[in-house]
Amino acid sequence: MTLISSKSTASTETLLDELQATLANGTVARRVEMLRRVTDLFIDGAIDFSEQQMALFDDVFECLIEHIEMSAKSLLAHRLAASEIAPPRTLRKLCDDDAIEVAGPVLSKFEPLDDQTLIKTARTKSQAHLLAISIRRVLSRAVTDVLLLRGDDEVVRSTAQNPGAALSKRSTTKLIDRAAQDDHLAACLATRPNLPRHFFLKLLAKASTTVRARLEAANPKHSKEISSAVRTVTRRARSTPVALTKQTEIAHELVRSLHEHGRLDEQLLEQFAEQKKFDEANAALAAMANVPVSVAETMMIESRAEGVMILAKVAGLSWPAVRQIIEMRDELVGGPPTDLSPCKATYERLRPSTAQQVLRFHRMQEAAAPAA
Repeated sequence: MTLISSKSTASTETLLDELQATLANGTVARRVEMLRRVTDLFIDGAIDFSEQQMALFDDVFECLIEHIEMSAKSLLAHRLAASEIAPPRTLRKLCDDDAIEVAGPVLSKFEPLDDQTLIKTARTKSQAHLLAISIRRVLSRAVTDVLLLRGDDEVVRSTAQNPGAALSKRSTTKLIDRAAQDDHLAACLATRPNLPRHFFLKLLAKASTTVRARLEAANPKHSKEISSAVRTVTRRARSTPVALTKQTEIAHELVRSLHEHGRLDEQLLEQFAEQKKFDEANAALAAMANVPVSVAETMMIESRAEGVMILAKVAGLSWPAVRQIIEMRDELVGGPPTDLSPCKATYERLRPSTAQQVLRFHRMQEAAAPAA
């Protein structure tokens, strides 16, 4: 049989004629041997092939795929998946194969595979196909959204624990809501290296609520002790290295510097909130209310607008700034929008002395956590 070398190309007609003759009269072993030789030839010179040569390989592989057993197709998929380039039509055909033994290697390992192919496969194929996609080294938000929409628990957990899977804000919110009933998923999310701080806090609040409810249902006589213990663990978890991302640390340091140099004011805090910069806004509100950032985080995430209003009243903020912070919090945490009209009336009635008393209570709880 005349085959393509990396330096010269036999005519398409000659190659396909010889291929057709082998497919028509050759044994299964001969077809598999031909596949091996063509694959060797392709992998050895793939980087140097022209578009015409690549198209020829596509023709050859497509003919062979139609006439070989699944085990041979699986071997082809494994070999092409490990390469840097592959015939595009052949790849799509392998990805579209119903047998995960064939589609899996390409879906999970071939890095140049385009999002369009991945999304089509994720929308139409089995959970095994989705699971293969979920472990790719890099996943775009568009692909991840489909995996999380169609995937079963195993696919969702695999996607969530993949550090290379980009998560959209909408998908992250849904995952956190789902994690409230799935301890394994909660653990997968909590260990993501770049999970935004406000999402981590929301995850912690929801997960701790679920744990508290389960423990209290099993031990109704000790509900008060259980509730206190879960709050303590939650506060400790907030300060762990996993919880504090580099981005959060940078934001806190920026706000600390602004505050020390007298440049932190209501207008800047309002800008942080308007730009949905939770870390900066939370740290700024904490500094202006003279409380630790962890206290402000607890009040911002675990309570509704009441916590924001108490902090804001102690900080001496005007209602427009408070409204901006509440709207930021609602959007980032993913809860239902707060009814601002009664909040405004409550804020205007709230006395600074009352807000200070409530804040002292929160600070005492925070200080008592290590001893507990």
